[in-house]
Amino acid sequence: MLKQKSFPLSAVCTAVTCALLITNSTSVFAETAIDSSSIRAEKSSFDDTEYKTSQMNFGGVGLMQMPTGRMAPEGEFNFSASFNNEYHFYNVSLQVMPWLETTIRYTQVQDLLYSGGADQDCSQNSFSGCTKYTDKGIDFKLRLIEEGYYLPEVSVGVRDFGGTGLFDGEFVAATKRFGPVDFTLGVAWGYMGTSGNFTNPLCKASDKYCERPSDYKGNGGSVDFERWFKGDSAIYGGFEYQTPYKPLTLKLEYDGNDYSQDFPVVRGGVDMTQHTPWNVGAVYRFTDWGSAKVSYERGDTLTLGFDLSTNFNEMYSVWRDTETAELRPSDVETVDDIDMAALAEELETVAGYEQAQILVDDNSIVVKGTQVKYRDRDIALERGATLIANAVPSYIDTYKIIENDKSMELTETTVDAQAFKAAANNHYLNAQTSDATNTHELERKKSVIYHDGRERFDVSISPNLAQSFGSAENFYLYSLGLYTNASFWALNNVELSGSLYVNLVDNYDKFNYEIPSDGTDQTPRVRTLFRSYVDDPVRLDRLQLTWFEDYGSGVYTQAYGGYLESMFAGVGGEILYRPFNQNWAIGADMTAISQRDPESWFGTFDEEIQVNPDDSSRTYKVIDKGTTGFITGYYTPQWEFLSDTLLKVGVGKFLAGDIGTRVDFSKQFKSGVIAGAFVSLTDMTTEEYGEGSYTKGFYVSIPFDLVTVKPSSSRAGFTWLPITRDGGQVLNKQYNLFDQTDARSPWFQRPSSVK
Repeated sequence: MLKQKSFPLSAVCTAVTCALLITNSTSVFAETAIDSSSIRAEKSSFDDTEYKTSQMNFGGVGLMQMPTGRMAPEGEFNFSASFNNEYHFYNVSLQVMPWLETTIRYTQVQDLLYSGGADQDCSQNSFSGCTKYTDKGIDFKLRLIEEGYYLPEVSVGVRDFGGTGLFDGEFVAATKRFGPVDFTLGVAWGYMGTSGNFTNPLCKASDKYCERPSDYKGNGGSVDFERWFKGDSAIYGGFEYQTPYKPLTLKLEYDGNDYSQDFPVVRGGVDMTQHTPWNVGAVYRFTDWGSAKVSYERGDTLTLGFDLSTNFNEMYSVWRDTETAELRPSDVETVDDIDMAALAEELETVAGYEQAQILVDDNSIVVKGTQVKYRDRDIALERGATLIANAVPSYIDTYKIIENDKSMELTETTVDAQAFKAAANNHYLNAQTSDATNTHELERKKSVIYHDGRERFDVSISPNLAQSFGSAENFYLYSLGLYTNASFWALNNVELSGSLYVNLVDNYDKFNYEIPSDGTDQTPRVRTLFRSYVDDPVRLDRLQLTWFEDYGSGVYTQAYGGYLESMFAGVGGEILYRPFNQNWAIGADMTAISQRDPESWFGTFDEEIQVNPDDSSRTYKVIDKGTTGFITGYYTPQWEFLSDTLLKVGVGKFLAGDIGTRVDFSKQFKSGVIAGAFVSLTDMTTEEYGEGSYTKGFYVSIPFDLVTVKPSSSRAGFTWLPITRDGGQVLNKQYNLFDQTDARSPWFQRPSSVK
């Protein structure tokens, strides 16, 4: 079972958008990548020098201003920041694949404000006040050639490919290490190649590469492919030197940018004259996970920064778990002598099978429960089988453990009692208790219920922290509160559930973005009315009735109705076909919706056109009656270069009535951490959509057992959207059948493979 805790931490960046948006091109690069290890000769004595990559000012592996051809180890996650007089950079980088690096960046321009001139009194600005101009950018880098004895590491990359163009540019870089020195030589275009010290080599192939278009598509956020590798280019280079003093690395860089076209220069008249293209710097690594850096750039600019890092392929859990039971002979003679209540309690506390039912079928004991403790089902099965063996009579020759979720049965594991006892007692060489287990499709036999541990009523409280970075009103907006949740099972498969949100503290008083006057008046305000929904300190988040059904053979359904999320009420349903132990599934959902009235806990809008309460001359649209739904396919590729990934593609109708496709691509690392990106492409024009051009976002899902001292199958989810508009938005359903049926072919519940 997947339990997603309420931690929607908006703006914890995962930086994996390029894995989604450039699927076609990555497959080409992956196929042409050269593993030059086959041509390695004997290593020189210099190769014993330990080398560790470092982050540049913009985030990502590089020197200071310029990127190198290097890649960090797969799974490395970096948060870095750099500060100088003109810019403050805040970056998050993730090495998604061995050949793919991604970065998300916030840049605060120190000499410019969001609105108003630098010479104006910003305190008189009622909208953005004195908030500094903040730019959002996304970068990616692809490795073309892996370093060998003779060949350098060669990579190609794009900076700020989906932003507003402040720093957009492209590069090709080659890096080769000789002992303690790592040399880089590259060619850059766009922002990184502004000096124009090298004739664009592509210009000779076609005249279209000689000039770089000065305009951008849409309203920012679009991918301007037509600008790539065009216009002026520049040669850049440099090296890193790992000193004999292990924590210290020195850098020298020849910059390809002359800063004549930087945003503060063009927009604010700031003097950023480059006195020399040579930059020098140093990195001091004070721990395995942190370093400080300093550089002197342009001949007159001091830049300070720090890097914090971890690796999602190396994170491991340290638990203080309940002691497992030791296998012992049972003194129980008949099933009537079994203490069923005690066995059910132990199955929950020791093996993690919550609210277990215990049934008897001839010489078999059947346990049905929801696994809430262990991602590694082998641990759960061994503990559960040991408890059963100790509690049942010796003539019981088969234990069956059926895993379920929300009354839907998902998998069945058969345990041969005699084989299990032989393995547990090490009766043969290399004995494993898993030798006695077999997980398979459900057989669905009738059995007599001896104990039913299911509970009808449940209450819980969960904290919630919502954050947003880079808005015009304030760089950092937050809300901290509590969800109080309750559920009641009216029938075995019908649940009534609800939640109240209690706000504790926030700074949403600075959030004055209610109804934008940006020409998007014909777009229903399905998300941009958010500010109106968060005024009350106590508010009804959800109240719904859900009917789950399990038809067997991998077919599952849910029907639901009520107040489905904070902004929408409705009635709908979902069906999913998920064959056992397969790498694909397909589902469909449809919901009739009505937008909730923010002035009422239980009311909904009854008219499409609403009057702006702050300006009666203006109106806006809402969804008084509408529909939304998708046909969605789920696929986990089996190709090596896309190992441990999940692709979800949904086609249908979004909340605002726009038609299109939603693509979600995610990567799971050895620790179980999942990083993903999604994008919605619809028939809504960029003018109708507004700033951002289309909906896109990024997320990280972290297993709880990585950050707690107790094993858990739950996860914390953190999501970041560069900007929230009304196009390409989906309903935030309480349950998703793909998540609830995860045990059929585990994705969220995969065990850690960290050694």
